[in-house]
Amino acid sequence: MSPLLETILRFLLATALGGAIGYQRERAGKRAGIRTHILVSAGSALFTLASIYGFGDGDVDASRVAAGVVVGVGFIGGGVILRGAREEEVVGLTTAATIWVTAAVGLCAGAGMYLLSVVATAVILGVLLLARLRGHDGQQ
Repeated sequence: MSPLLETILRFLLATALGGAIGYQRERAGKRAGIRTHILVSAGSALFTLASIYGFGDGDVDASRVAAGVVVGVGFIGGGVILRGAREEEVVGLTTAATIWVTAAVGLCAGAGMYLLSVVATAVILGVLLLARLRGHDGQQ
């Protein structure tokens, strides 16, 4: 497979998997839905692909991008965590965690870890659906 086709496949996989997670969040009525999760996953994949393929054959450590993505997405996730009506109530933790793990899915897809990114998405969706069925998804 050509490197260009490989990069496009990785990017499209990240976009689709982020969309699947975002679709579930949107159906659950959460503010961060399909667009947010697609953008987080696609962005993580793009940063990963740029670090792998964009800097030539130089001595570039592509793993540094992963650390940058984790920090940057953690900042975004922190923005969705709010204090609820009661002082002891915190909302947004599940959404923040979902945004964070969606970035990891995009990073895995961008790095060519196809099976891991698909399995991780299935596990994430399972956790979100199970929590919703059990009534533990009261947080946004």
